[in-house]
Amino acid sequence: MKYSFLLVFVFNFSVTLYAGKADTVSVYSNSMHKFIKAVVIKPGSYKKKYISFPVVYLLHGYSGDYSNWITKVPELKQYADTYQTLIVCPDGAFSSWYFDSPVDTAYRYETHVATELVSFIDNRYRTIADKNHRAITGLSMGGHGALFLALRHSDVFGAAGSLSGGVDLKESKNRFDISKRIGDTILQAAAWHDLTVINLVEKYTHTGLKIIFDCGTGDIFIDGNRRLHQKMLLLNIPHDYTERPGQHNWDYWRSNIPYQLLYFSNFFNLNK
Repeated sequence: MKYSFLLVFVFNFSVTLYAGKADTVSVYSNSMHKFIKAVVIKPGSYKKKYISFPVVYLLHGYSGDYSNWITKVPELKQYADTYQTLIVCPDGAFSSWYFDSPVDTAYRYETHVATELVSFIDNRYRTIADKNHRAITGLSMGGHGALFLALRHSDVFGAAGSLSGGVDLKESKNRFDISKRIGDTILQAAAWHDLTVINLVEKYTHTGLKIIFDCGTGDIFIDGNRRLHQKMLLLNIPHDYTERPGQHNWDYWRSNIPYQLLYFSNFFNLNK
């Protein structure tokens, strides 16, 4: 009995000793002249000073913030341990859509995430600082943002994903503050075209980017995801696309983020 208790105690102590840890950091944005928060989830083995880690950037959705993912999916600490990966959750404001707004200079979240935050993380943490060990994904607005940023910055991110991404902005032109970020659909017609992922893929067919995206069959964005999948097939852009039962909610995102983290882990391991 004492021996069994000792085994349980040692096991629990080991789990505690090597459990992932979440930090909250404030990153100064030169492009927006303010501090912006992010969550950084470190695997327990980060305590070993000689190890450097790949990084997955995980973007929140419309109306969310940097704390959403770790609050709604605390299992991310376990996933950081399982895949020996840093997980960084940026703040994309209430409705930035993760691009630099052509009509509002207060929204420069493409510059912030793809340049300022990546530089901060690589300088502050022990990362493997190259695109073959850096991935980005997100949900809803963040799903669009992740694919958008990775396509436009394939020198920064080697792999990208999307969960329930709003990949065709014109589907939601009168919702989710998109028109506030881009402007009038006629006066800013070029921006509406160039800032949406379903059009953007036409310009970036040979990046070598590893892409995975999925959507629930009952999701509000399922049609756009299906059209993106078909377009990428026509353009011969390699990708992994999956549909699963589910709605546009945390039950779906919580269940499906492990598949994408596994995909990214396999990508990182191929580039060791």
